[in-house]
Amino acid sequence: MYTNLQAKDAGELVAKHAPLVKRIAYHLLAKLPDNILVEDLIQAGMLGLLEASQNYSDSHGASFATYAGIRIRGSMLDDVRRNDWAPRSVHRKAREIAKIMQQIEQKTGRDARDTEIAALLEITLDDYHKILLDSTCCRLFSTEDLQGDNDQSTSENVLENVNDADFRVALIDAIAGLPERERLVISMYYDDELNLKEIGKVLNVSESRACQINNQAMLRLKSRLSHFSPSS
Repeated sequence: MYTNLQAKDAGELVAKHAPLVKRIAYHLLAKLPDNILVEDLIQAGMLGLLEASQNYSDSHGASFATYAGIRIRGSMLDDVRRNDWAPRSVHRKAREIAKIMQQIEQKTGRDARDTEIAALLEITLDDYHKILLDSTCCRLFSTEDLQGDNDQSTSENVLENVNDADFRVALIDAIAGLPERERLVISMYYDDELNLKEIGKVLNVSESRACQINNQAMLRLKSRLSHFSPSS
């Protein structure tokens, strides 16, 4: 059974991780349009941190900092997406990749490979990697993306869905079930707060390749949660 943290523990987590909100806000700000204010990001992020502290369970594979980092960013980006600036083609391509990932993994029972995804997209591997870079998942991946495609979803509805215990468990399990390299990138990006250039150095790959791995990990999460139906 999913068990929430006690109020005292939740309050301590909020106090301890409040600086994380500011770091994420400034980290994210550099990748967003100039009209986005850091104060708005911080305000939205604090709400995300509060929700994370109330809803986290340590009975699954992700640390609180990793879980909270995703929820903080998700809260910030849910707010940003009220005035979404990304082209529709960006989201369409991301949805297509996530759908293909899901088809492969359901058929094979293992992680979908880059070459398989590219083959089903009928494009070269290089073109697939370019799509990952263009998908801007590093900048625009939000809770709404994780919970599938619902054009009628509002920011408030998204937050309501995230408060569903089954979805939180599914999200944490999905993070723990990522391929090792993708899980490592997610941990370094959301938990250790390394930027993509720093992650690339750790993995001995380029910054763009680190971004591709991060984007693919997030799309894999999307594919594994796309048919999730929050409990009533």
